[in-house]
Amino acid sequence: MRTALLISGRGSNMAAILAAARDPDYPARPVLVLSNKADAKGLETAQAEGVATAVVESRRRPREEFEAELQAVLEAHGVEMVVLAGFLRVLTEPFVRAWEGRMINIHPSLLPSFKGLDTHARALEAGVTLHGCTVHWVAPGVDEGPILAQAAVPVLPDDTEAALAARVLAQEHILYPAVLAALAGGARPAQPLPEAALRGWKL
Repeated sequence: MRTALLISGRGSNMAAILAAARDPDYPARPVLVLSNKADAKGLETAQAEGVATAVVESRRRPREEFEAELQAVLEAHGVEMVVLAGFLRVLTEPFVRAWEGRMINIHPSLLPSFKGLDTHARALEAGVTLHGCTVHWVAPGVDEGPILAQAAVPVLPDDTEAALAARVLAQEHILYPAVLAALAGGARPAQPLPEAALRGWKL
């Protein structure tokens, strides 16, 4: 499955997927890493892996113009699946609808809890005992869409925001490549993916 990875910064989840895709049996083929920021560090990582890169600048542009160019670049690379990997841009409903069932995102919380930003600080403030990350289909809205899979970590009594974020990020790097592999391998779940569908790619 020809896959585009969309980033806005260092792209650590992108790097985890590119590492998984080095396996010739991995069913998703990253054909493009695209950023809405020209200075995104993840572009250098992608180039070092030999993956094509592109920049579609979003700053100081109408959303419709930005998304029209984004769509054109994705089509030019024959993209079948869009993976949002730290892409810090809210996409409009028409764009999301055009990619419905073909675009996924990872969010650093156990959705539907803590949508939006500052998830780790908010989890600590709320006093939850479990936190984690969620991979979901992208739907209109912020962090909306059917859940595909989640990974949880315990919140420790002496946790700091940084410590909790690091443990969650480690799980993101395992979960996201596994979910993409399951989808690229033919899974089209109405419900969250079962553990067995992910196990083969928990590297």
